Amino acid sequence: MTTYDWIIVGAGITGTSLSYELAKKGLKVLLIEENPTFENATRYSYGGLAYWSGSTPLTRQLCEDGKQRHQTLSEELEANTEFREVDLILTVSPEQNPEHIAESYTKFITPPRLLTPEEACEIEPLLNPNGIAAAFTVRHGHISPEKTNFAYLDAFKRLGGKLEIATVTELVKQGNKITGVQTKNETYKAENTAICAGGLSRSLLSSAGISIRLHFTHTEVLETPPVEINLRTVVMSAGMERFQLEADAAKPEFEPLWDEPGHEFVPLIIDASAVQLLNKQMRIGQPSRVLSDPNTKINPAESEAQIRNAIGKILPSLQDLPAHWYHCLVAFTADSLPLVGAIPDLTGIHIFSGFSNPLVFVPPLAQRFANHLTGQPDELVKQLSPLRSTL
Repeated sequence: MTTYDWIIVGAGITGTSLSYELAKKGLKVLLIEENPTFENATRYSYGGLAYWSGSTPLTRQLCEDGKQRHQTLSEELEANTEFREVDLILTVSPEQNPEHIAESYTKFITPPRLLTPEEACEIEPLLNPNGIAAAFTVRHGHISPEKTNFAYLDAFKRLGGKLEIATVTELVKQGNKITGVQTKNETYKAENTAICAGGLSRSLLSSAGISIRLHFTHTEVLETPPVEINLRTVVMSAGMERFQLEADAAKPEFEPLWDEPGHEFVPLIIDASAVQLLNKQMRIGQPSRVLSDPNTKINPAESEAQIRNAIGKILPSLQDLPAHWYHCLVAFTADSLPLVGAIPDLTGIHIFSGFSNPLVFVPPLAQRFANHLTGQPDELVKQLSPLRSTL
């Protein structure tokens, strides 16, 4: 039986980038993904790169690293990630206070600029000026998340990495060491295993008796075929409701309930938002639900109606576009920082998950983490240790 240096579980951008960076070090890496069509949070993301949004020395450094990394990634991976810059429009609903939101933005590297509804419509003509009280704008990076993910995957394979399509059912444990993984049909051995399974990471670790403060939302999106309508900008909510939802759902008193099905910790929020990819498809959304069961069934018809109603208020020309509803899990942590590093009290098991700004943070952190694991200690990686989130 082959023993790998590393097994990586999950082939969203966290798993493919880390697999690539480890393979680049000459290590024997097996990447395991359960979905043959790679339908994960990366696949359904908007592709935004909020490298303007760093608010602490740590996140400011990651934003700067991410911006630099994306500028050279297409050349390195020998595939076009469609990296570009666009205007981001952050809409303020009539119920929100623009001045209060503006104050919260002052901590960012580049605070978004406040606009009147009329000024916002000059930048994005599809906006409904009567549906917003104001808006903010800032330059925003953008990539194709799928093309970037597959660019990493193909580069990983060129380095000799192996991809296996299978469902990991459990971690193999001998004493205090994780020695590999079990799928439905095979056992795979490795010196080290990294969990990059996004919203499924918590349940997979829990099956091995590992408790960690990593959570997930159920997130939904409508995706259109290529359309003639031209959305010039990325449009999202200025209120950052998702981050408040995550903070509320991660309160310590809820922690014991996260491993029980049937709990909804906070009410649904909908970030009325839209992006148009370079192939003219649109992604429109986004509801976020905090439900403790990763296998909860969402009502697609009800969710689609909620999305269409919300987007119709600010971008009415998008409300009735033909589209297909999709659902995925998005991992998050109590402090909005990812978990990167060895899981305490065990050997051979690591985590790389829980990113609040994944498409910016993941590429530089995958590179830093691989360096850290191969003898180049990284102080930034140490700050993201899972030690702060174990129970």
